[in-house]
Amino acid sequence: MTAPLPIAEPHPLPPFLPERARLLMLGSFPPPRKRWSIDFFYPNLQNDMWRILGYVFCGDKNCFVDEAAKRFRQDEIIAFAKRVGLALYDTASVVRRLQGNASDKFLDVVEPTDIASLLRELPDCRAVVTTGQKATDTLCDRYGATPPAVGQSVALTIEGRSLRFYRMPSSSRAYPMKVERKAEYYRKMFEELGMLPAQP
Repeated sequence: MTAPLPIAEPHPLPPFLPERARLLMLGSFPPPRKRWSIDFFYPNLQNDMWRILGYVFCGDKNCFVDEAAKRFRQDEIIAFAKRVGLALYDTASVVRRLQGNASDKFLDVVEPTDIASLLRELPDCRAVVTTGQKATDTLCDRYGATPPAVGQSVALTIEGRSLRFYRMPSSSRAYPMKVERKAEYYRKMFEELGMLPAQP
């Protein structure tokens, strides 16, 4: 007998689409809830996305980390994303976890996200970024896009709308690169998009 397929799991979070967002950041799918430290995107304390963005925007990789409570600072992260114009969601809306874990390698995408519908709610958005290989592959498969090299961007058209499509190093610690080095790639993207605050 063949083993039954794992249950199809719908996305546990609504898209985060602040007004005047200029960049839509797309991961693959959240980890199992037992790994969450906050009820928001990139919730696993072992994932370094909020450390990368803390380093880029605050000069401190622990800017969004509450070390005593062993969690990220959710309210500060949400306020930050609204302030800089960062929208967040994932490239998969329904998945099966083939090994029951958070690894992209064992995620079966049952239903890719309708990115076009998200973009309709983001009139000021001029770019999308994928934050890992699975997210990149899922977006490219859905929209017939050419994947950019890590740290680079290519032109992307969705429903007649011209965008930049960036591909960044994964914020997972399984991706073998120091946080500070990953932050250099992210900084370059935010600079190109004019999203970094002016230096005094």
